[in-house]
Amino acid sequence: MYTLLLLAAFGALTVWLFYRDTSEVPAEQMPTRITERLDKLWQIAQEGLRDKKYLNAEKALLTILRVDERNAAAYNRLGILYAKQRAFNDAIECFEIAQSLEPSASSLHNVGLIYYETGQYEKAAIAFEQAIEMESGLAARYIAYAKVQEKLRDHKKMVAALEKAVELEPNPQSLRILADAYERVGDMELAETIRKKVEKIIVPQAAPRQIRQPRKVVM
Repeated sequence: MYTLLLLAAFGALTVWLFYRDTSEVPAEQMPTRITERLDKLWQIAQEGLRDKKYLNAEKALLTILRVDERNAAAYNRLGILYAKQRAFNDAIECFEIAQSLEPSASSLHNVGLIYYETGQYEKAAIAFEQAIEMESGLAARYIAYAKVQEKLRDHKKMVAALEKAVELEPNPQSLRILADAYERVGDMELAETIRKKVEKIIVPQAAPRQIRQPRKVVM
């Protein structure tokens, strides 16, 4: 929280400069000019996250939030930035603000990941359950939920979540995860069945075709 307050003070100066640069712009052009500047800030934030120039990204996002304090997307990005720097408390705060402004499964999923990372498995489970309730069509949400249930030693929920993930995306990766889960709970027969299914999905590389020798012409 202290980090957010400190950088908010810096953001106040930055936003003053932001508006100062548009002070002489005709009124009818102001919305366009502000939109252009916000787009530029978004670009700086995206590049900063991509290139690990976190201070630049942080300054840009805080400036956006000073101009548009209800920008849920900016809070989400700021939360991701803090999570990358392992400032988990600040990250959770940002995701929770984003969720309050614009409820989304992504915000809840991000909060769940941080709770998982910090060993708060009960809170992580609740966050993932809420994310799944809002958006139930992504296998990744069930896989994350299964990992939490494994930590909580609820193998029944773990397997059920992974089965749902496979139902949504029956790819080799999700099938292998499910097979490993069956093995951990002692169901070796099902684990073997799933692994055989994976083998059938993965098409072995075709052997190189042999070049046939030309037939001899009979004279």
